[in-house]
This record gives sequence, structure tokens and C-alpha cells, in this order.
Amino acid sequence: MLLTITCTPPEDADWPATDLGFLLHKNPDRVQAFEQSYGTAHVVYPEATAARCTAALVLEIDPIRLVRGRSRGTPDFSLGQYVNDRPYAASSLLSVAIGAVFRTALHGRCTLRPELAQTALPLRIELPAVPCRGGAEVAERVFGPLGWAVTATALPLDPAFPEWGDSHLLRLELAGIVRLADALSHLYVLLPVLDGAKHYWLAADEVDKLIRAGGGWLAEHPERGWITRRYLARRQSLVRTALARLAELDEVEPEQLDAVEEVDDASGQVDTSAPDPCADGETTPDPASAVADAHDIAETPPGTVPLAVARRAAVRAALHEVGAHRVLDLGCGEGTLLRELLSDKTFTEIVGVDVSMRALHIAERKLRLERMPERVAQRLTLRQGALTYTDARLRGYDAAVLMEVIEHVDPPRLGALEHAVFAAAAPRAVLVTTPNAEVNVRFEGLAAGAFRHDDHRFEWTRAEFAAWADGVAARHGYSVRFVPIGVVDAEFGAPTQMAVFSKIEFDSATVAVAATREGVA
Repeated sequence: MLLTITCTPPEDADWPATDLGFLLHKNPDRVQAFEQSYGTAHVVYPEATAARCTAALVLEIDPIRLVRGRSRGTPDFSLGQYVNDRPYAASSLLSVAIGAVFRTALHGRCTLRPELAQTALPLRIELPAVPCRGGAEVAERVFGPLGWAVTATALPLDPAFPEWGDSHLLRLELAGIVRLADALSHLYVLLPVLDGAKHYWLAADEVDKLIRAGGGWLAEHPERGWITRRYLARRQSLVRTALARLAELDEVEPEQLDAVEEVDDASGQVDTSAPDPCADGETTPDPASAVADAHDIAETPPGTVPLAVARRAAVRAALHEVGAHRVLDLGCGEGTLLRELLSDKTFTEIVGVDVSMRALHIAERKLRLERMPERVAQRLTLRQGALTYTDARLRGYDAAVLMEVIEHVDPPRLGALEHAVFAAAAPRAVLVTTPNAEVNVRFEGLAAGAFRHDDHRFEWTRAEFAAWADGVAARHGYSVRFVPIGVVDAEFGAPTQMAVFSKIEFDSATVAVAATREGVA
């Protein structure tokens, strides 16, 4: 994913083009990297002279982490989750990177060049691939009124087969004399608008983000209603709030910005429809903020422990109950549970396993392993591995934890995971947590039949989870009990369910008696 910003000062300018580096707070002489939720953002300068300076933001996406938080616009079949345009098409992923990497520039601040930060500069912005189902016309409609000369070229599906026609992607070039902060805010807001999707779940503070980024121009934009609806993924309560606040900025009545509910005189029903020039049919917000636990969509009731915290506490308590000292965290991700296990001296050896090397690197950095006392760091090992394959190194441990893992596995592969964990690794205890699908009806904003996270291959009811767990226990010599986690709903149960498997121990006399009976039979 690539964004380039080029500055070419006029001949009579008293400042060099390389001052772009001061405005962006990124030194042209250095290559810099910044970790993001779904990959790494790099800032480089392909050219940096007094006459012309180009800054490039390159976002390198980790496809495995992207699948874990994939948007609803991604195909559902397994290969389609990995083979799509998300790693290279400018979307909310790039928007978030702009906000993180160029945060100070986005806010229009520059201590060393304050007057230049407030000056409109001759800028050229290039994006090789921008998803826009409405085509070049829509790109012109959103960027043109902001002072940009827009050149949008449709990209063919395959240059080798022109008869296939064009794709929904555009090569977008913007040229204009614009403040750098305004240019960045245009991109921050409008890239996910053109794409029509976001890679994270929308919370109430999304309105604040929109107003902060677009407050200086959005209220006067002729397409402000459509932009607001697309940016907020047509969440009507958020849209109405945003449009009302924009009306205050523009000193007009909310009705003029469609910030009130329209009631159909015939039916008496609220009309939430709105014209959409892209007409791509997307009507739902995208899930999985990288900051919040993607499983915990519903707001935590006041006075209660957040579900993610309660889940980790329940796992830790269960590990104590089964007397575990040597623990496997299978599907450890970025190490949230590992941190808590390390803080407990009961656990003398902890192994975190994940299929994503990037997740393991982030876990290592977040846990600050290099700064840990040696006696603490020696208790932890991080390993890359797929949980559907056996690994002899995982045998002999007291307990294994699969916390919110199994629902990310394709159902046909559950048998392989079962064999790898319960037959090959065969720890004395196994803890498995997974969402309780029955509680989903209580989650506001979650459509009927939808999962809490788009990477979930399934979500089980309590009966379905119990049937699977009882079968696993019977096949591999374990007993199993079930523990509810979170606030228990009287009708539907707890939002998370945990199965605690314990290996059934047979003494030699019991084995001998069983063998004798089998022989007699």
C-alpha cells in the first residue's frame, strides 16, 4: 500500500522543498518504520532536493493478522481471505497509518516551521490503487470541491485480458495548492469513504474523529451527507449526531444536513435510506478494532469487569485449580495472557505459540523481554507453529490454553486441531474458551445471524459447545466441566463459555481390571 506526497515550491519561494520533512516530522535522510495494527508503516524519501521533495508512506500488511481482523467486504471462502485487494488498496488501514505516523502534521503543528505549516503549498499526491466502486466520477465529486485537480484512472482487472473490463480500483492523482494538514485530513476521511468499509468496529468516538479531521472543510462540502454516512458506515445514530454537529459548525439548521430522522407519513416508520452514488450495497459497519478486544462488541455494563479481563482471570483461576505450573498458551497472539501468566510465580514455564511471526515479534516487544530480569525471561518461550499440526516440543506440559482460538479454525480442520492438542501434546489439562452464540442477540449493532468477529468460522451455542467438548473428552480420556465467563444472562447464559478438560488418571490396578474384563468379554 503506497502513498506519495510531492512538494515543488515556486521559483520565488524562500524555502526549500526539503522543508516537507520538517512539516511531516520525518527526516529525509532516514528510513523510518512504525508498527501498526496490521503491519508496518515505512516512511522514505525517493527524492529530496531543494527544488522537489517526495515523501512516501509504504504500508506493509501482514496477511495473517489482516485475516484475523478482516472486514465484511472480504470474501467468505478461505482462500479469498488471503487473496484480495486489502494489502495494497488504499483503505482505512492507510487512513489509520496516516493518523498515527503523521499525527503532528495532521494537526497542523510544526515548531520549527510554524508559518509554513499554515501556508498552502503546491502538493501532488499519488495513490496507485484506491477502491472506489463509483468510479472516477465519485473521486472527482469528493476531492474536487476541496481544491484538488483530480486525475482518476480505472485499473483493468487484468491488462492481459482487456475484454474483462475495469476493476473497482483507481489510480488516483491529486494536484493542488493546499495546506499539508488539510491534505492529510482529506485523505484520512475520504479514503475509507471511497472504499465504503472500515477494518475496525465503529464506536461512539468515531464521530469525534470525523469532526476533528473534517471540521475545517466537511461542513461546507456539497457531499457532506453522503461522506458522513459512508465514513460512519451508515450507523444512523452516529450519522445523526455527526450531521448535527456539522450543522453547528456551519451555522445552519440540522434539517438542512439531514441530521434528523425523516418519518414516512404513510407508515410512520423512520426513513434511514440515503442515496449512494457508489451503490455497492454495503450497509453494515466493519468490526475488530485493533485496540479493543474484537469479541467484546457490547459495552460492558456499568460496575462490571470488562469481558476480556474476566476471561483472562477465569483462565488463570482454572490453571490454579488444575495445579498447572508448566503452561502452553496456544494462539497467544500479541501476548496479553502471557503477561498475566508471567506475573504469577506459580507458572514456572510458559510457552506461547502462534502461527504469525509478526504477532510473536509484537508480543516480544510488548513484554519487553530484553529488559526483563533473566530469571523471569527464562520462564517464557515464544514459538511459531500452526495448531492443526503436531509438534513434539509441546508434549509433557501441565496445561494448554486455547483462549478464543477454536472459532477461528475452519470446521473441517477442527479434527486436526483436536489430534494435535489432545492426542499428540496431551497435557494434563486443556482450557478452551469460545463465544456463546446465544448471547449475540443482546449485542446492539450485531445483525441477526452475524458473528462477533468476521474471522470467526463459527460460533457455538452452549449445547453445541458441550457436544463438541464431550466428544473430545470421550475420545481422548479426559473429563470436562463448563465454566461461564462474564455477566450471566438469565435466558441465554454468559457471553463466553469455557471448557476445562482434565486427563483421567488410571492406576495400574484399574487398567488390569479393565483389561481382564475386556478379555472375558
